[in-house]
Amino acid sequence: MPEVRIDIGGRSYTVACQDGEEPYLRAAAKLLDTEATVILGQIGRMPSDRMLLMAGLMLADKTAALEDDVKDLRARVAAQEKALRSAEERLADRARRIAELQEAGPRTELPDRVTDGLAELAARAEALADDLDRGAGGGTP
Repeated sequence: MPEVRIDIGGRSYTVACQDGEEPYLRAAAKLLDTEATVILGQIGRMPSDRMLLMAGLMLADKTAALEDDVKDLRARVAAQEKALRSAEERLADRARRIAELQEAGPRTELPDRVTDGLAELAARAEALADDLDRGAGGGTP
């Protein structure tokens, strides 16, 4: 089991770790050292156990905030995925409807409402034409 020498808050520690974990231990120690340096800069010299406790609590606070951010982002992603699924379903429905309309071919029948309206217009036009013919023909022998 390898031992790694790390520096935290101006103090050196020797820590054992599993083979291959040395880079992770050094990275974790660097994070802890950064927080310890901030604490020592604000408060000054303090016992190592208290310094390590405070630095650990600061890292825990940052970790908790990041976990909250991750939770919020996951919720936003889930909402966007739901909206995307809904849009995909609507798109698929419209594609099916388009395919049905293309398969049915062009519509040549007009709705009854339209044909009735056209028939009424034609009847009025004929009545007007008759009135005009009578008016023009009525004044001449």
